[in-house]
Amino acid sequence: MATLEFTKMHGCGNDYIYIVAMRARPADPAALSIKLSDRHFGVGADGLIMLAPSSNADIRMEMYNADGSRGDMCGNGIRCLARLAFERGFVRRNPMVVETDAGLKTVALRLEGRRVVSATVDMGEPIFEGRDIPVKADGRIIDYPLEVAGRRESITAVSMGNPHCVLFVADDGVFKLQDRDFAALGREFEHHPFFPRRVNTEFILATSRRNLKMRVWERGSGETWACGTGACAALVAAVLTNHSDRTATVELRGGNLEIEWRADGADANHVFMTGNAVEVFSGAVELGADEMVPVK
Repeated sequence: MATLEFTKMHGCGNDYIYIVAMRARPADPAALSIKLSDRHFGVGADGLIMLAPSSNADIRMEMYNADGSRGDMCGNGIRCLARLAFERGFVRRNPMVVETDAGLKTVALRLEGRRVVSATVDMGEPIFEGRDIPVKADGRIIDYPLEVAGRRESITAVSMGNPHCVLFVADDGVFKLQDRDFAALGREFEHHPFFPRRVNTEFILATSRRNLKMRVWERGSGETWACGTGACAALVAAVLTNHSDRTATVELRGGNLEIEWRADGADANHVFMTGNAVEVFSGAVELGADEMVPVK
């Protein structure tokens, strides 16, 4: 048997199981994510994230959703990964550069002594071209009419390294839906044929020019208490549809994220996200000897 150590962490309640995979790694991380993410028979999480070596950055983030599907990017996850890497001594630079499947991301840590209390991530520029998001349409998808579950919805689609569908609601009705009803709604969007790689869906109530209330359904994980890339996509979509200024607080079930879409300077058009990174506990699970392989 092999012993696999892990750390449970969350950003605004968006929780993942973190594994240091610098010397050895799970042979089948997708299957392990399904197993460990189960909230009744496993550790319980929205997925699994591995801290891995990188040839062109300080570290690499490798992410798997709760259903085993591969995730390109996770805004809450990358903040926690950066904290883990810094506090465990794998990276001593601040800011640090993290390699993701959505490209290189810079993470600046806010410290109290050597303890990380929050992090700001340069999420890069949003992607608007429909086929690049991807959706099955050309051009920008802003206030786009889409038939979903027998209703005509107005959506704005944005990629922040992964695809997002943003809807603006007129009242807080969607926030009062029972979980099963929200799940049914979320699945209709996630598996809609308009989104060839499925989609994360954000339901947004703009309570002011600088405050957005959000409920989110994530592809591969279901409803989560927060989604960092989704909060960024929501702010961008809010600016494009004149619901918000370029800096706003996004209020999620698990806490708040501060999002800024910069208009000028060296970082013009980049989206910056600031939020917490919380360590919950550490533990270990037993795996078969063939379930771990050396890192090449």
